[in-house]
Amino acid sequence: MKSLIADDRVHIFDGAMGTLLYSRGVFVNVCYDELNLSRPELVRGIHEEYVDAGADILETNTFGANPVKLSSYSLDDRTEELNEQAARLAVEAASKAQVTDRDVMRTSSERPVAVTGAIGPLGIRIEPWGPTSLEEAEAYFGRQVAGLLAGGVDGFVLETFSDLSELGCALRAIRAACDLPVFAHMTVGTDGRTSLGTEPAQVARSLEESGADVIGLNCSVGPAVMLDAIEEMAEVTTLPLSAQPNAGLPRTVRDRKIYLASPDYMAQYARRMIDVGVRFVGGCCGTTPDHVRKMRDAVAALQPKHPVVTIREASASPASIAEPVPLEGRSAWGRKLVRGETVASVEIIPPHSWDASQVTTPARQLKVSGVDAVSIVESPRSRSRMGALSAALIVERDVGLESIVHYTCRDKNMLGMISDLLGAAAAGIRNVLVVSGDPPAMGPYPDATAVFDIDSIGLTNVIQGLNRGIDPGGNAIGAPTEFVQGVALNQGAVDQNRERKRFHYKVEAGADFAITQPVFNPDALRAFLEATNPDIPVVAGIWPFVDLRNAEFLANEMPGVDVPAEFVERMRIAQASGADTALEEGVTIALEMIEATRGLVRGFHLTAPHRNVQVALRVLRESGVRATA
Repeated sequence: MKSLIADDRVHIFDGAMGTLLYSRGVFVNVCYDELNLSRPELVRGIHEEYVDAGADILETNTFGANPVKLSSYSLDDRTEELNEQAARLAVEAASKAQVTDRDVMRTSSERPVAVTGAIGPLGIRIEPWGPTSLEEAEAYFGRQVAGLLAGGVDGFVLETFSDLSELGCALRAIRAACDLPVFAHMTVGTDGRTSLGTEPAQVARSLEESGADVIGLNCSVGPAVMLDAIEEMAEVTTLPLSAQPNAGLPRTVRDRKIYLASPDYMAQYARRMIDVGVRFVGGCCGTTPDHVRKMRDAVAALQPKHPVVTIREASASPASIAEPVPLEGRSAWGRKLVRGETVASVEIIPPHSWDASQVTTPARQLKVSGVDAVSIVESPRSRSRMGALSAALIVERDVGLESIVHYTCRDKNMLGMISDLLGAAAAGIRNVLVVSGDPPAMGPYPDATAVFDIDSIGLTNVIQGLNRGIDPGGNAIGAPTEFVQGVALNQGAVDQNRERKRFHYKVEAGADFAITQPVFNPDALRAFLEATNPDIPVVAGIWPFVDLRNAEFLANEMPGVDVPAEFVERMRIAQASGADTALEEGVTIALEMIEATRGLVRGFHLTAPHRNVQVALRVLRESGVRATA
């Protein structure tokens, strides 16, 4: 559990227990915590469903298993027994999980799926709001803690507390018994405050002072309200954040409470929460394994899985590990980077057809204009097109222009990626831009399955190994490959700390150069580079607008691209005077971006909207980057 908190990755909690128990025919007047004893197979089965859905962390079925609440069912004398049994059921389900890539960072003593002991409020008022003293409350919680520890939990989650003082009692009870990690969750209403009126920022400060390892919110509200509250918490704390919203607010339908937020909706907000810094996402009331499965897919599209592909040198013989071919010897692009020359590439999108002329014709125009490389995109926005590797092979064979192949991690597992790369190396492909890839939900086939076995950081590690003659398992592949590998740099990311950390990992993994997202805010790029001080060449992405719709699309629908409102307004004014005027304004803006970043970067990467390479070549020519462009 401690490794999950320390690894800077995003992890998935499970979803509701009570919702599923009710759906299996358990009436609401039954003590759900007692089912750990009377119907263990039912509780264990629900845990296993969440494991199958992709949960990294399970919560025990013990939300109300404290002696105060159990006394309503005359079960308070069995508090320790109920909690111990609940923990054992969750541990049994977690232990059945197969060891996968997500477990590499854990120690040999840790399970593939962690188990947290769930502890909820006592259900009574404590001082100063009621007659129960803090010491009495702590003692009640202590009994629950003892049972959960006996059952073998890896940590604790304090959830749905509205009174910071009561949560403090539970936390002290845990600390008195062990030093296992603690997730401390408060709950807020639709106004974003606790029932006692505490604002999210103050909740965060208080929880941080309490000594919890991870802090956050759960229950009571849906993801939209929780996101607002989490954003306020993120501004005042450095602790990892956790969020477990309900599946929307419940609606009464024929005397039943129904939660209507769909799995896709929950996944959408999971992505947004991750963007503001949430490290642990899951669901509360109304969520199911389907919700967890969708959130898992969303997390896989956003987070690094790089720890899984460190090269195990010890398993390879010393003779099989070779020194990489020097960068200048791998490709013309690499040679120019080493020499400090200003490089220029133009990006084109392969067609949604098998017509090779749609890539060879623009590539020929680029070659005669002196462009260093044609950059070929792989299925942008999750739309199926001619494969980038195939298109690059056609261009290099038929045109003789060096290519930079965008290779995404979305569609294949690591085995398939290695096969592709070995084949590409054999065919003469030398330059690759490694990207994680857009999630399928962005494209026309939202039900398509994303793989995301590893992300761009992980694949950069893989390629570094191939360039040294070994695969991720330490097996020799013969002569080292000669890839010049680039990575993406998102200078306008919402979470700058996360992006800087990811960029550092990419460089550490072996990246040879980086290409930024399209630059429309040079100050943001300057600030990012000053903060990271990269020791690899950086190439600025430049996107010339061709019309107003193009500008509006980038401003509103292109993830990771920050287009200032003033540029959209300039394009709107220009468009009013006609298409030609709009194009001129788009070119002017692109020239301004090149001039503003010229001293910051090693070269420029021009996008050719709609494969109109003449616009990109004009920008390169008028900027002086390429005199013959």
